[in-house]
Amino acid sequence: MTRHRDNIFWLFLIAILPILASAQTRYDGNLAVGAKSGITLSKLQFNPSVPQSMLMGVAIGGSLRYLEEKNFGLIVELNLEQRGWKEKFEGYNYAYDRKLTYLQMPLLTHVYFGNNRMHGFFNAGPEIGYMVAESTHANFDYHNIEAIEDFPGANRNTDQMTLSVKNKFDYGISAGLGAEFFTGKRHSFNLEGRVYYGLHDVFGNHKKDTFSGSSALSVMLTVGYYYQLK
Repeated sequence: MTRHRDNIFWLFLIAILPILASAQTRYDGNLAVGAKSGITLSKLQFNPSVPQSMLMGVAIGGSLRYLEEKNFGLIVELNLEQRGWKEKFEGYNYAYDRKLTYLQMPLLTHVYFGNNRMHGFFNAGPEIGYMVAESTHANFDYHNIEAIEDFPGANRNTDQMTLSVKNKFDYGISAGLGAEFFTGKRHSFNLEGRVYYGLHDVFGNHKKDTFSGSSALSVMLTVGYYYQLK
């Protein structure tokens, strides 16, 4: 499974290399810098599965965008994003969530259409990240679950609550849709919804480990601003 994910990632990266090369030979576009903020909704794709609901976090970042003449551009971003998971305890008053904060760098193909007042757009590409912080919130002692009499532990994995993150480095593929609104020659605002599919497991995935898979899946909803430099 891990090898298959790696192949998907490298094939995607190889596929966009000709696009990057063509962008280096053209100089008739425009360059803009931007900033954005918003929220993330995420979970981990555990195997074996863990009952979860989506965890809300924050996202903030900056970007550099180069636009070609014919509805095409490239975007490089540097974002701080919170991801992780929130355990689900149906019928019980327990709560547990774990937030993992990443510094992410997406490299995105930007396809847009519209007029000088509004653009619709599609962004897609690979991204890499590194975990810089983590935090855990719970209303019970998850280090001593055996001492909790009514804890719903039957047929439920609980190792993930105390496991240390093994892989702080992460990589995956993201894709998003949005709209951009122009308020002047150099100013614009945008709304975007983006999905990130992680291709690297957070925890160990060897035979001796609890989980064979623990990759990220998240949705990011942001509001952004661009200032055109040229």
